[in-house]
Amino acid sequence: MVTTLPQAFYSNFLGNAPSWYKKAICLFLLINPFIFMLSPYIAGWVLILEFIFTLAMALKCYPLQPGGLLAIEAVLIGMVSPHTVYEEVSGNLEVILLLVFMVAGIYFMKELLLYVFTKILLSIRSKAVLSLLFSLVAAVLSAFLDALTVTAVIISVAVGFYSVYHKVASGKHFHHDHDHGDDESVHHDHRSDLEQFRGFLRSLLMHAAVGTALGGVCTQVGEPQNLLIAQRMGWDFIEFFVRMAPISMPVLVAGLVTCFILEKTHWFGYGDDIPASVRKILEDFNEAEKKKMTLLHESKLIAQAAVAVILVVALAFHLAEVGLIGLTVIILATAFCGVIEEHQIGKAFEEALPFTSLLVVFFAVVGVIHEQHLFTGIINYVLGLEKSIQPGMFFIANGVLSMISDNVFVATVYIDEVRNAFKDGLIDRAHYEALAVAINTGTNLPSVATPNGQAAFLFLLTSAIAPLIRLSYGKMVWMALPYTIVMGGLGYVMIVITI
Repeated sequence: MVTTLPQAFYSNFLGNAPSWYKKAICLFLLINPFIFMLSPYIAGWVLILEFIFTLAMALKCYPLQPGGLLAIEAVLIGMVSPHTVYEEVSGNLEVILLLVFMVAGIYFMKELLLYVFTKILLSIRSKAVLSLLFSLVAAVLSAFLDALTVTAVIISVAVGFYSVYHKVASGKHFHHDHDHGDDESVHHDHRSDLEQFRGFLRSLLMHAAVGTALGGVCTQVGEPQNLLIAQRMGWDFIEFFVRMAPISMPVLVAGLVTCFILEKTHWFGYGDDIPASVRKILEDFNEAEKKKMTLLHESKLIAQAAVAVILVVALAFHLAEVGLIGLTVIILATAFCGVIEEHQIGKAFEEALPFTSLLVVFFAVVGVIHEQHLFTGIINYVLGLEKSIQPGMFFIANGVLSMISDNVFVATVYIDEVRNAFKDGLIDRAHYEALAVAINTGTNLPSVATPNGQAAFLFLLTSAIAPLIRLSYGKMVWMALPYTIVMGGLGYVMIVITI
């Protein structure tokens, strides 16, 4: 019961988040200035841990507000300058444009995506085969497109499946308006099936997310840091692929084998199959969609398919920056599908803009890492080791730091340090190339361990689907653990053997 103004302020602070969580954030904000006065270096690491905490509690409170408060305080007490934050943001403008426009573009293709993936889901009965297909398709697409784009597609499909079943489980027809985030209306008979369906979607999304990492490491367009490394080294598309293949191809095979084993053994939260009642509802939905198919609906699907082809070609040949291609998708899809009202278009941006804002906050934390030189000691230590063991240690160091920070930032710092060592004559060209391979694979493979490591994982954690299927930070770390062990372990072995 709120009876005083201070109580009202406290009640409004972070809304419905648990009281212990509010107190924890207040404690962080209180102690950070004192720690910074004692040791800026320690304060920087404390801030990183606090930010990771806000990500881990994403289902309790969206990380933008608590993480944003920590970032604002870091600027105010001098832990990072506003100019550095701006540089980090402007340096990642391509990623921000991608989120703003590409994710919205995918929204206007959801009818086609739901149509295609419903066909796939209903035609493949084996969960293990279906999981392999999701992982492999995500890997192939990520090698030529972008991991965030692929993740946005998979999320859109999962939300579509979930909303269809949730409507029917709540006693409504397919096309009725419905809040699929509210379980109160779900009939008692459907509750156990709903939990199993959540497990089914969780595993498919995690397999697909890992697939984006398996494919993203292979080519220079797969991840933003790949393109950066390729530019530094002067490698074209083919040479980059060939350089990475001795590590990326065995890891890809091992990752797919791991996917199959996890589904068969039901380890680490995998193996849930689609309940028979859910399959029946999706089959009925498919039939209903067939019956209502008119020339108008057909023309929309054809238009969206044409836009999808344009999207793939434009991304594969990098005809423009990814975000600008996304804006092109929005314009084409809305123009040829009759979406011309402002409020209709605005709905497409609801999913992407909160995460875009969170990513800018994340760049502020990365700015703290940069200004406080938090990784400098580790970099200097690795560069001081024997040259024969440097590639393996670079792989490990990049992997561990990418789990904590952003893999693009880690790769940028490391490749620039190695480039300087090459320019100063401390290492030869062959060793420079070996370290570049270790940096690229190190920032791409072990970083699947946490949602911090890859933007696609962070996007999945903070997306609309995560709370619906109960996919928390801890759950993602647990489900990614076998992949982390296999991809990180085999990646290290292949680095040692081949380089």
